[in-house]
Amino acid sequence: MEVLHINSGNFDELVAKSDVPVLLDFWAPWCGPCRMLGPIIEEVAAEADGFKVGKVNCDDEEELAMKYKVASIPCLILFKNGAEVGRSLGVIPKEKVVAFAKS
Repeated sequence: MEVLHINSGNFDELVAKSDVPVLLDFWAPWCGPCRMLGPIIEEVAAEADGFKVGKVNCDDEEELAMKYKVASIPCLILFKNGAEVGRSLGVIPKEKVVAFAKS
C-alpha cells in the first residue's frame, strides 16, 4: 500500500474511522531528519500488513499538528480506533518503525 497523504479534510475518514491501526508521520519539507525518515516510511507503507501508513505535512496542516501537540518533528503517532496510542520522536530504523506500528 502506498503512503496516505492525510489532511484535515480526510483525517476522519482515513484515520479516525479506520478499522486498522494508522501510523502517521508528522513532517515538514525543510526538516533534515524528516527527509531521512521519509524513505523508511515509504518502505514501511509498501510492506504494511495489518496497518496503514500516512504522512501529515505540518507546514500545510498546522491545525492537525497543533491538535496532536506535535512540537518536534519527525514525529510518528500511532492511532487505533481514532485515538492516539503511541508516539515516537526522531529518526528510527525501519525495524523499529514496523515494531512501533504493530505495538
